[in-house]
Amino acid sequence: MARFDLTDFEWSVIQPLLPNKPRGVPRVDDRRVLNGIFWRLRTGAAWADIPARYGPHTTCVNRFNRWRKAGVWDRLLDAISKA
Repeated sequence: MARFDLTDFEWSVIQPLLPNKPRGVPRVDDRRVLNGIFWRLRTGAAWADIPARYGPHTTCVNRFNRWRKAGVWDRLLDAISKA
C-alpha cells in the first residue's frame, strides 16, 4: 500500500457506493483504480503517468469520466463528509 492509498476504513465507506455492473471483461479492482485516480488528482500529473500498480491509466481515466457522468463522485463526497 502506498502512502496515500485508501485505508480499510475509507474503503468500507466508499465500496458500497460504487456501481458494480460487470461487463464482458473482468474489471480492474475498484480500490486499485480509485487509488490511481486519487494519485493523479493529488499530483496533477497526466493520466498516462499513473503508476502501473494502479492498473492501466486508460481504465482510471475511463472510470473517472464514467462515474462523473453517473453522479458517483457526488455520492462519494456526500458519504465521506458524513463519515
